[in-house]
Order: sequence, then structure tokens, then C-alpha cells
Amino acid sequence: MPALDPRLPLAQDLELNGKVVLVRVDHNVVEKGAIKDAFRIDSTYGLIHYIASKGGFPILMTHVGRTRDSQTGHIKTGTGTAVDAIIDYLNRKLAAGFLAPNFPIHPDFGIEKLDYQVVKPLLARLKKREIGGIYLPNTRWFAGEESKDDRTKELAEDLAKLADYYINDAFGSWQPHASTYDVAKKLPSAAGFLLQKELSHLDLVLSPERPFLAVVAGSKYDTKIGPLNKIYEQVDHLILGGVIYNAYLAAKYGIKVAGVAESDVELAKGLVERDKKLGKIIEPEFVVESEILDSFNPAKVKTINIADFRPGQSYHYFLDVGQESFNRPKLSEIIQSAKTIFVNAVLGLTPHFSAGSARLYHEIGANKKGRKLFGGGDTLTELKNLAPGVYLDALDDPAYYFFTGGGAVLTAIENGAYGLKPVAALLKS
Repeated sequence: MPALDPRLPLAQDLELNGKVVLVRVDHNVVEKGAIKDAFRIDSTYGLIHYIASKGGFPILMTHVGRTRDSQTGHIKTGTGTAVDAIIDYLNRKLAAGFLAPNFPIHPDFGIEKLDYQVVKPLLARLKKREIGGIYLPNTRWFAGEESKDDRTKELAEDLAKLADYYINDAFGSWQPHASTYDVAKKLPSAAGFLLQKELSHLDLVLSPERPFLAVVAGSKYDTKIGPLNKIYEQVDHLILGGVIYNAYLAAKYGIKVAGVAESDVELAKGLVERDKKLGKIIEPEFVVESEILDSFNPAKVKTINIADFRPGQSYHYFLDVGQESFNRPKLSEIIQSAKTIFVNAVLGLTPHFSAGSARLYHEIGANKKGRKLFGGGDTLTELKNLAPGVYLDALDDPAYYFFTGGGAVLTAIENGAYGLKPVAALLKS
């Protein structure tokens, strides 16, 4: 595995005995108050065990969901984005004895201040080893987490007062917020075991063995344009899915597709022009068109060959790549011959339009020679749901690696592994 940057401070180099350790994890796996997929939690067990084994006292924190209204700045709290389910899970799995402090909550602005006096009694119990750890509320419930003003600075200072060290083990939480970025400037800080592992494996994407195939999808083109252009430079072959593929097809063939913004089509034209010269984009030849979005009605669905596109034609929603596409020798050959495959994609609008993704995952599973790297989040969840055999085989196969954050991988592709701002903050700590 490639070596880490020697400037990166590491958790294993800290003297933890008798020290309080503030740990930022990415346990953003709660949906409507229940755990959707525990993979990200399970991936942090190593660091939690290590801190305890070295005589340290852990305080964990994570964000859950999106709580802040970008227009009003109001913060919505409640059971749907609480960390209660995470604490229950950890205490069941590890018998860890985590408890959460109970801060006053403002109806519009969440937790306005991290009051040390609220945490103080739990800290005293933690140091007496009466409890196994403290788990702070959803970091996005705190007014300063995403505010980018004096409240952010204040929250970072208040977090720093709780601990002797800060460890970032939250690869998927790549945005520079108070709990991922600013607090690293206030305490001696280091990278956790998971973050180290993710950074090491990033090099397999940034400096891949060739041929290198990437599969990228997304629900909006403009949010992926930066990393998409960067990954286009690196790949030998690229397969697109989701709205990204819809926008690309509309731009290339002069068609109109429901649900695709004209601004996305305009952005996609640049990629179309680049690919006329280099020919890296491999187009799945069949798409699944549906007149409705929210359910599967056979009478409203048909499979279309893109060879039948004509300029000016209008189509309903393209909600999946047709699985028939993978019967084409060229597409199958490219997948099977790849030495590195990076997948950050759910090709269809699940759960009703998933056949394309299922076929893709099985085709990748049939490749026995290449390194296969999957982004986290929905990609990993759908791999588990749609191709459970491939997923189970992958757990014991060193040729596979599952990142805990697909968005973080794309950001690293665009800016470099150490260009992720929370990681850069550790280099300076």
C-alpha cells in the first residue's frame, strides 16, 4: 500500500494514557431515526478499541443528515437526525457504555452553544471509568457547525476545551466545518486508523494500474462537473449513469429528456466535445424510459436503443441503463479487461429501476484480474442489496476496497488526497 505523507500526524503516535480524546467520525448512517447501513460505524471500531486499550477517554461526534435551511439559517432538530440509534448500536455491539449530554435546544437555531457545564458531569464519570465514552449530539445541531462566522470559531474553541487531543477518523465528512476543520487548529491533532486507510487506498484511484475504468453517476450534473472533468483526464474508459448520463445524451444527440435542466445540458456539451477527440466515454446502448418517476408501471416503461435517437426528439424520464447494454461485446470486454475499476454510481433510480446497476455489479464481480474500488453511501448500499453474492465475496477479497465516502473520493480526485481541507488541517496542526 502506498505510504502516507510523512507530515501527517497519526493517532498511533499520540500518548493517550489518561487523556481525553475528541474523535470526529462519519456515522452519518441514520435515516428517519433508524440505522440504514452500519458499515461506516463498524469501520471505526479499531480506533475506539485502540483509545480504550491505551488508557484514553473517547468523546465521539458525527453529523447526521442535513439540518440547516440554507435560506433562513434555521436548524431543524428531532429524532430523525438524532444520534440515539448510533449510541444504542455501539452499546449493543461493543458494550461500550456511551452516553450523550443533554443540551438545551432552541426551536430555530438548534444548540446555540456547547456549554461545558452540561458535559462536565459526564466527563467526571468518564475519567472515573464509570462510563465508556461520551457521544455528542449531531454536530449539525450546533449553530456554529456550518455557519462560517464567529459561531464557528466559538464552537471549535468549546470543542477543544473538552479534550487533550483531536483525532479525525471521518473520511466521508470532507467539508470544512467546525468539527472537521476548525477544531483541528485548536488541539494537537492526528489522523485516525480509518482515515489513514482511506488516504492510502485513494492512491489506487489517483495513480491507477491501467486500463483504468471509472463508473460515475449522479442526480445533478453541475455538482459533479469538477471531479468529472478531472477523472476524465485520468481514465482510459468512463461509463456514466443517472442524470449525468441523461444530460450527456441530451447534449450529444440533441434530444430532450424530462427532468434534465437545460443548464446541465449546456455543461455536458463541454464533455461531449472533449470526447469527440479522445473517445473515452463508453455509452451503454440501451436506456429505460418511464413516464412516471415514483413507481414501476410496465405499461409506462420501455427500453430504447440510443441508436434510434433523432435530434429534436423529446423523451420521458430515463431512469436506468438497460441491462441489455451489458450483452454488447465492447462494454463487457472493457469491464473484464480493466486492471482498476472505480465505481461511484447507482445507474438507475432505485428501488424501482435497478436492473442496470445489478447487471453492472455482477459484470464487475466477474472481473477476476482487476482492483475494484467502490465509493461509499448509496453505491455500497445498492451493491449489498442488488448483488449480495458479489458483496459477500468482496468482503474477503483483497482485490476489493469499499470507501466510506464516495463524495470524498470525487473531491480528492479533483483536489488531491491532501487537498481535502480537513486533512490539510491535520498537516498544519
